[in-house]
Amino acid sequence: MEEQIVKISQVEHVTHDVKRFKVERPKGLEFIPGQAADISINTPEWKKEKRPFTFTGLNDWDHLEFTIKIYNDHNGVTQQLGKLKAGDELILHDVFGAIHFYGEGTFLAGGAGVTPFIAIFRKLEKEKKLDKNTLIFSNKTEKDIILRDEFTRMLGNRFINTLTQEKTTVFDNRKIDERYLSEKIKDFEQYFYLCGPDPMVEDLQQLLLKLGAEKDKIIVEQF
Repeated sequence: MEEQIVKISQVEHVTHDVKRFKVERPKGLEFIPGQAADISINTPEWKKEKRPFTFTGLNDWDHLEFTIKIYNDHNGVTQQLGKLKAGDELILHDVFGAIHFYGEGTFLAGGAGVTPFIAIFRKLEKEKKLDKNTLIFSNKTEKDIILRDEFTRMLGNRFINTLTQEKTTVFDNRKIDERYLSEKIKDFEQYFYLCGPDPMVEDLQQLLLKLGAEKDKIIVEQF
């Protein structure tokens, strides 16, 4: 794809450190739900600093949407994105990504790793195909849960949350390990979609294989 300069039309908080960016849509741009684009900020200092961010809207929307975690602990791209407002510009580069929907299954996400699943679930809901899909979502604390209300509405009790650094009576308070997977998942012949920090994804791949999942049915991002 040729580079496209696009204007931000709206920025709003999703959680305390995640923002939703509504961006004008270039004519003819399409993507498969789950895919991402390399994005840079259209300023002299940052235009060459490309980072991958997932499309979280759908192809039939009249705008693009990105849901991005802002890291303010260092002077990086997301910190700069966090300073942007309506009227500022981004540069869209290549569209890519290996996480597509291949069939019903369990989605396992850690933190901002849930973003590739947002467009997938929104498309499945539109097509009335959500029924047999489950999301297991691991976060540090309750305030970190991205799109909690929307996922609850879409998935009901198939939206399973676990917190690793906070104890509540509402959610599980455990790491996703072999025992947890065995308790929550009864069918290891389904598809599994994984996205999150690299160590988490690597561990989950090995655990799922050990529990009987098929290698070809474990879908992860590949850069």
